[in-house]
Amino acid sequence: MKLTNEEKTAAIETSLRVLSNYNQEKGSLIPTLQQIQNELGYVPSPAMEVVAEHFNVMKVDVYSIVTFYNQFRLTPPGKNQVKVCMGTACHMRGGNIIMDSWKRRLEIDCGETSEDREFSLDRVACVGCCTQAPVTLINDEIHAKVTPTRVEGLLYAYQLDKDKENKKAGEDN
Repeated sequence: MKLTNEEKTAAIETSLRVLSNYNQEKGSLIPTLQQIQNELGYVPSPAMEVVAEHFNVMKVDVYSIVTFYNQFRLTPPGKNQVKVCMGTACHMRGGNIIMDSWKRRLEIDCGETSEDREFSLDRVACVGCCTQAPVTLINDEIHAKVTPTRVEGLLYAYQLDKDKENKKAGEDN
């Protein structure tokens, strides 16, 4: 996913601000990346470059850390974050099928963001709603007993809401 110039600038400025709170001890590298992730929602390449320079390590070392831990995102999150629960109960009741339905419908893989940046798709370990498996969260709203047909319905409902918002915005102008 290509970043805009504004996103690159924001990544660099945020990284520099975060790094001002840390010395150059390598033990601070992961907490620094976590703080950048918390502020930006992801750790973009320009941020990794700034971090590598600050800690005097190779860029590939920072990239290796970001890609090793699944808590870090490499792409900006979508406006709507879809999280498919893959805990034991959800897995046993078809969580993989639901994940495949989202992947197919959004045309993205797990951990990615759609080109229009409307949706990002992630897996979560367990959301604690095991009796309602399989579960999907959309922007932290729980959707229980999801089926592939329900995935279609949820996206259709989203599209209707978006059309309504666009129509309202057109009336306001």
